[in-house]
Order: sequence, then structure tokens, then C-alpha cells
Amino acid sequence: MFGKLNKRWLRSLRKAGRSQMKQVGRALKDLRKTPAPTRTRRVSTSRPAQPAVAARGTGVAGAWTAGIHVTQGLAVRRMRYRLFVPDAVTGRAGPPLVVMLHGCGQDAADFAAGTGMNRAAAAKGYAVLYPEQSLRSHPHRCWKWYDAATQRGGGDIETIADMIEKVVARHGIDRQRIYACGMSAGAAMAQLLALTHPRLVAAVGMHSGPVLAAPRTAVGAYGLMQHGSTSAMAPIRALLAADPAFPPMPAIVIGGIDDDVVRLVNQVQLVQQFTTLHHAGPLLVAPLATKYFGRASSAWPRKRAMHVADFKDGAAVVVRSVQIQGLGHAWSGGDEAFSYNAKGPDASRLMLAFFARHRRRI
Repeated sequence: MFGKLNKRWLRSLRKAGRSQMKQVGRALKDLRKTPAPTRTRRVSTSRPAQPAVAARGTGVAGAWTAGIHVTQGLAVRRMRYRLFVPDAVTGRAGPPLVVMLHGCGQDAADFAAGTGMNRAAAAKGYAVLYPEQSLRSHPHRCWKWYDAATQRGGGDIETIADMIEKVVARHGIDRQRIYACGMSAGAAMAQLLALTHPRLVAAVGMHSGPVLAAPRTAVGAYGLMQHGSTSAMAPIRALLAADPAFPPMPAIVIGGIDDDVVRLVNQVQLVQQFTTLHHAGPLLVAPLATKYFGRASSAWPRKRAMHVADFKDGAAVVVRSVQIQGLGHAWSGGDEAFSYNAKGPDASRLMLAFFARHRRRI
């Protein structure tokens, strides 16, 4: 299936895979020594993370646990996860929850450490859930967002949604503040989770993610990432036709202008899709804002620019587009010691700042 894919893309995946194995090999070895948790019908279990994983995942005040979620319906599904719950929680409704979905060549612990989301979340009192794709499902831990069942809200999406429900019940999560967020293939999964469960997710964050479409195969998915969709509005029209009362889905879309894996056309089309979902009336477009970060460079006078476009429903910013110059296919502001992270504006903080503006009406 992958024989037709671009050789450069395959090389990058293999390189990321080798780097990933070096980074988490010791942590995985420790986890294998830990007995598996008891598995029961439609339950979510967790066990304390080993010190090597905890050190990489947190470094902040809070509980960092690992577990296996088991859902048993027509077929038994198991999915590993990591969960961060901060020590300090503000407000009476319980902590909000961010569901973080990793990209290809990553796992949950790697994604947490690279993005620094736990540290950013702890400062704001957020819990963070990291579902993890298995190597059995995909050799590079890629989410199969292009699969037909997944696109309809089945498969891994159904398992993740059930996992969220168990975490919400166990930790007293504020049901009005549940957010989906992801990187690359994880961004596509966050998008599908939000759009197939619009009354669960209050807002969605997509970093370097493909436009909403149904390519059905890995080859088609790669073509979409390179060229965007020729009918980007079709799936949105189908959503609105099937459910005229489909609730608006606030979205923040972040991408690198130099991304040659998921090209910028995807971000442009994602913005078109999510602004269209706010069908109550035309959105106001705020003036484009350009912000700078880091030190100025005479060699790269525009490399450190961040272009922010806001789309408003009244006074509320419902869609935000962030384009970052000099950034490739990587989480902006992440730890470069981990795969798919690069210097730039702190995407974790940008995501949380946007999420803080939105609550799901129940």
C-alpha cells in the first residue's frame, strides 16, 4: 500500500521511528515489567506510571498514570493511554479536559514530553488524556483517520469517546469543557472526534492536520495531505443536511508555512470548513495580526513571524488560524529532543488560550 508514497515521506517516518525507539526504549522496558491491569467489561483502568515515564511526562505537580482502556461490544477493543491530572484545580465544576492525540512516529509519553502540554495544562488546572495507537494497528502508530469506519465515528473514535466518558466519570471532569487536540494524523482524529461527537467536545485544536475528507486509503490520504481536497465543502454540507441543528464547533488551526508533509492548502481549507459550520450567520473577519517571537535575524527577517487570522461570531472568536513562518511538520514550541517538535510560538499555550474561551452548552 505504501509503495506509491513519496520516498522522502517514508524516509522521514523511518528516521522518526528510529529516534522514537531510542527515546522511549528504556521507559517501555520498565512498563513491560509492570503487571497488566485487571480488565473488565467496558471499564477504564489505570496504573501508576514507572519513574522513567513520569519524569518525561510531567515534571509538574499532578498525577501521571498509565493504563489500558477496554471496551467490549461486538468486538473487544483495547487501547493504552496516559492521563495527567493536576494537583490544583480551580472552580467547583471540576477540571476541564484536553484529549491529546499524537501523530505518526510518536506515542503518548513522547507526545506529552515533546509538546510540554502537561506543564501548560497544570498552570491552568486542566487534566490531559493521551490515547495511544498500538504498533499492532499500525507499524508507525499512525491513526487510521482515513478508514471508512473511523470516518463514521466507529473504530478508534468510538473507543476514544468511551475512554473519555470513563475519565469524566472517574475524575469529575467538567462536561462543558472537554476539548480535542492533535498533531498531524492526531489532528485528523481530533477533528473526527469533535464532528462525530459535537455535543461532547466543546472545541477542537488541529496542528499540522489534513482537511476533512474521506480518502479511504493511505495512498489517498497522502495525496490529500499534499494537495488538499477538490470538494472541501461536501462533507460539511453533508453534516448540516443530516443534522440541521448541528452545534457550532469552535476550532483553532495551527500550521507551518514550510510544512511539506501536510501542506498549507489543508489549513486554508480547514478554516473554510469550520467557518461554514457556524451557519447561524456570516462571521466577522478580524484584521490579520502578525506577531513576532524570539530574536530578530538579519538572515531570516520573517522567519519568526506568526500570522493570526480570527473569525468572529459577534464578539466571540470561533475560528482562529495561526500560520508560522519557518516551521515545517512539527509541533511549534515543542522540545526538539523529541520527534516532530521545533522552536516557535508555544502551540500548547495557544491551544489552551483558545479553549478557555469556549464551553459546550449542555
